[in-house]
Amino acid sequence: MNTKEYDSLCQWCGCCRKFYAIKRRHVYKCADCKREFSVRKNTIFEDSPVKLRKWFADAWLMASNRKGIASTQLAREVGVTQKTAWFMLSRSRAVMRMLNDKAGPLDGEVEADETYIGGKEANKHANKKLRTGRGPVGKASVAGLRSRRGKIKAVPVTSVNRRTLHHFIRSNVIEGATLYTDEALVYDDLAGYSHESVNHGHGEYVRDKVHTNGMESFWAIVKRSYVGIFHHFSWKHLHRYMHESSARWNMMGLTNAQRMDVILGSSAGIRLTYQRLVQ
Repeated sequence: MNTKEYDSLCQWCGCCRKFYAIKRRHVYKCADCKREFSVRKNTIFEDSPVKLRKWFADAWLMASNRKGIASTQLAREVGVTQKTAWFMLSRSRAVMRMLNDKAGPLDGEVEADETYIGGKEANKHANKKLRTGRGPVGKASVAGLRSRRGKIKAVPVTSVNRRTLHHFIRSNVIEGATLYTDEALVYDDLAGYSHESVNHGHGEYVRDKVHTNGMESFWAIVKRSYVGIFHHFSWKHLHRYMHESSARWNMMGLTNAQRMDVILGSSAGIRLTYQRLVQ
């Protein structure tokens, strides 16, 4: 044991008096509480037997692939099982959720739109077809907001009715902002906002500054990731995929290396156990 004193805090008791480096196991021991800890403590890497270099590869691949990376592909790239790769991706998505939450509410000019995520009824096996219509049948509803300054927020919603969307907008957009939407009536009567819309039903997609093209571009990436990368988003974990796509969009102005640095640098203070993930 190396008895050198280190200027830091114990991850268990918060003591800053003294702790020791146990080099053979790459951990530290607190002189007060006698408990051991490592640099992984209180991060998404805690209690993970996966080597840190594989975690860094996970962060790089998530940051550099515009549509994300499937757990099966990550497993092959870094040399872990598919189950481990899925858990690693889920932990990294927890970091991305925190990054989105830290961005705060949107203001200025904001585009609002909704979409439906899921497979087509016509492509489903006969025993899985709902046989209740077309369009959004059997799909999950997602609401989205995009600031013209670049930031996006997208979350699954139980319904796309007026009450749900109004609550979503008021919770994420500062009053006084200008909202741009399509002709859907659910966006009407939003007091406190300047609201303008385009009529997609009549072939109107842009009128001066009024359009939702930025939000539509984001939906296109999400749906391409659904079709080409993941093939399925379960309702239970859909919010994780939306946080991942949103965070990657919000870091669009950064290089891949800078995105990886942001993800790794924000991994402290986030804890997601496998039991909590699957319950």
